Amino acid sequence: MNAAAAAPKKPSDFTNLQRGLITVALVTGPIMQVLDSSMLAVAMRHMQGSLSAAQDQIAWVLTSYLIAVAVATPLWGALTEHFSRKRLFIFGLLGFTLISVLCGSADTLTEILVYRAMQGVFGAGLIPLSQSALMDVYEQKDYGVAMGWWGIGLMFGPILGPTLGGYVTEWYSWRWAFFINIPFGIFGIVLAAAMLPSTLAKKRRPFNYFGFAMLSIGLASLQFVLDRGQRMDWLESHIIIGLACIAGAAFWVFIVNSVYSKNPFVDPVLLTNRNFVIGMLLRMVFGLMLFGSLILIPPFVQNISGYSLVDSGLILAPRGLATMISAYIVGRLVKYYDARKLIAVGLSLAALSAWEMSQLTADSSVYVMIGYIMIQGVGFAFFFIPLTTASFSTMAADQRDLGTSIYALTGNIGRSIGIAVLSSFLVRQTQTNRAHLSEHATPFNDLMAHVPMPDTWALDTTTGLAALEHTISFQASMLAYSFDFQLLTGILLCCLPLTMFMTNSLKVKKAVGA
Repeated sequence: MNAAAAAPKKPSDFTNLQRGLITVALVTGPIMQVLDSSMLAVAMRHMQGSLSAAQDQIAWVLTSYLIAVAVATPLWGALTEHFSRKRLFIFGLLGFTLISVLCGSADTLTEILVYRAMQGVFGAGLIPLSQSALMDVYEQKDYGVAMGWWGIGLMFGPILGPTLGGYVTEWYSWRWAFFINIPFGIFGIVLAAAMLPSTLAKKRRPFNYFGFAMLSIGLASLQFVLDRGQRMDWLESHIIIGLACIAGAAFWVFIVNSVYSKNPFVDPVLLTNRNFVIGMLLRMVFGLMLFGSLILIPPFVQNISGYSLVDSGLILAPRGLATMISAYIVGRLVKYYDARKLIAVGLSLAALSAWEMSQLTADSSVYVMIGYIMIQGVGFAFFFIPLTTASFSTMAADQRDLGTSIYALTGNIGRSIGIAVLSSFLVRQTQTNRAHLSEHATPFNDLMAHVPMPDTWALDTTTGLAALEHTISFQASMLAYSFDFQLLTGILLCCLPLTMFMTNSLKVKKAVGA
């Protein structure tokens, strides 16, 4: 490659057509990754039966992937100092596509676990590399527009994933949840090879192997604790306690190494950027909200409202549509309105949606439910796009590759925390509610003795006791979902003050333009 080919172009050098094709190429990888995860969530039960795996064993299909993603995400950002971003992105697309073929061809649980871990390694860089590359193609004043188009493309995964996954696994096989990546991968590789400019880092730092090792050990241990903690009863498990201690020690050593090393794996200068630090915290909350709601809404729709798996996917689809439409609008609003205010609007809408969903019951109309879900989708767009724009508005161009990797990593950690916390509270609140309700469902309760009860609740018959037991369990579960949605509301509202500490995005643009 000659020097001219490797030299980065300025955003103004690209035509609108080139910029559009590059955007399509860059969003293909994230679409493929999100679509794969969305479809696999539906296909897990079919995979479990096909591979003759127990529930706890098949859960490792997700755990192995998440651990690999957590470890590999910062690595991809560091590698951009040694390799062309274009080559890395194409390499990630190629690897993810080829490993998808292996995942779809796996015949044993061991094979699928190994392949899923490999898939996580290759997929970890697709989102941060695409975001970083996109910022090199658009002017800073148009970052919101860029993230809007990027967000629109990304929403195809959550929209199509659950529904497509349900149909594919029902009529064909769970293997097609992986094989469907092949056309996306080929399209993305060809377009990226033709359109992406080759960019190399202006300066290369020696790779800090020790720092990377400590960060990897800490992230892998933390991911295991968050993903398996509920199944292993948290602090009742010596393995969870041990890995939590290992994670804490590894992170401490990593921080010390980063501060005192001449060539740290993660440059501490990143943490002096106030917008980026607050952005990381809020990105973690966004991951918690996005994936935390995914473990609440579909089970609520199926277990409480009584809809089928495919129907639950269709009920969720309008959220993605609302996000896509809002992303287009918000991407343009960021050019004229302070990003902090837009983020606050997004947090408020998401909190409103979560609170209203906490009031839902088994008798709630599906249209009311869809309305609240769409409000959440609008909140996603108002939250994520201005947040990404503000987080990188004050960051130097040579820090973006590592910055986007760390930014994506915090989102993954937030996802794991959200799933762990909300699922734990869901289980424990269900148990607590059930015990509390059962205390009052006795023949000695005056209400039970004097208030007319359905004949099916006759306490002197086995059938009546079973019916009452079912009703108690159902109500306990519904109250637990309500508690989790209220908890999510509180978390989102508590984050509102953080937006005030970020820099006014409009002033940053004026300073840069000057």
